[in-house]
This record gives sequence, C-alpha cells and structure tokens, in this order.
Amino acid sequence: MTSGQKTVITPVGDLAAAKALYAALLGVQPSVDEAYYVGFDVAGQHVGLDPNGHKSGMTAPVGFWHVDDIRATVDALVAAGAEVVQGVTEVGAGREIAKLKDADGNVFGVLQDPS
Repeated sequence: MTSGQKTVITPVGDLAAAKALYAALLGVQPSVDEAYYVGFDVAGQHVGLDPNGHKSGMTAPVGFWHVDDIRATVDALVAAGAEVVQGVTEVGAGREIAKLKDADGNVFGVLQDPS
C-alpha cells in the first residue's frame, strides 16, 4: 500500500529566507526552485517549502506517504475513519496528492507519482 513517508511539505511565509535556512540545514541546493515551490532531495527524502501552504490551511509540516493507487488508498482511509482535508489534486508532472486527518485531528498526506 505504501513505500514509506518520503515527502514532507512545510508552509512558509518568506520563501527566500526559508530556502536559505533549509539549504544550510540540509547541506544541498534545491532540486526544484520556483516562485511557487522549493524542494530539496536528500537522504531519500523530499523536503518541500510551500509559500501558499498557510493560505490553504496548513499550520505545520505535513508528511506524505507514497502510495501506488491514491484513489483506492483515500477510499480505504476514509472507510477506516479518516476525514478528507484536500481531495486528490494533481500538483504537476502527473504527481497527485491528497491530505487527510485522523480522529485526533492529525493531518497527513498521501502522494502518487505517475507510472
């Protein structure tokens, strides 16, 4: 069902400042460096900075579990008690994400890359 939690997206107010801080922390330059998103790939993980995250309701970093079939996974999670926060959305290059929350209000994501 999942190959692990490999992506963490953090909402940021000042993208340039956050990019400098995370580059220093991670010791690498961004693999994606756009006005709408900055991402770093390090140690098998992707760390993303989303300057629009706060506007979409993100209040903290969100970990994303990589899955093979995002729609089936979302359906199974809802059946198990999760609540959809953001339905399946294509975010570029065929990558799809969804955000859900558990019964305690903890937000988590699922992510499917194109085949």
